[in-house]
Amino acid sequence: MASAVQSFRKIGKVIRLNRKGCTNRPFYHIVVQKTTDNQDGPVIEQVGSFDAVPNNQNEKLVALNFERIQYWLAQGAGLSDPVAQLLGLSGFLPNHPRTLIQAWRNRQEEPRERKVEVIKGIAPPPTNPKL
Repeated sequence: MASAVQSFRKIGKVIRLNRKGCTNRPFYHIVVQKTTDNQDGPVIEQVGSFDAVPNNQNEKLVALNFERIQYWLAQGAGLSDPVAQLLGLSGFLPNHPRTLIQAWRNRQEEPRERKVEVIKGIAPPPTNPKL
């Protein structure tokens, strides 16, 4: 007699970040790949994107297709740690432990003081209209 509980099997797929962009301007596609392929290997499906550089409002932009991510997780695909952190921050999954540890470390660290050095030299007269 067959078990009523379906066995959960690994399918050899992983949801990971695939780096794009320039040298000092990283941009990531969130993709489904085989676990044996490297980062530049063939992509099965792109399920989102992540812009790691903050914009003018100090926001890092993330776009996720939750339906397709849920499909691949139901099929047995694994998650890389950075993608698990992004899905935890988005509320799709519970928060990743590394995210909680980093938040705790940020609270423990004292704010750094900025030291302003006085510029030595000749200053323009205070009545200069071009200032």
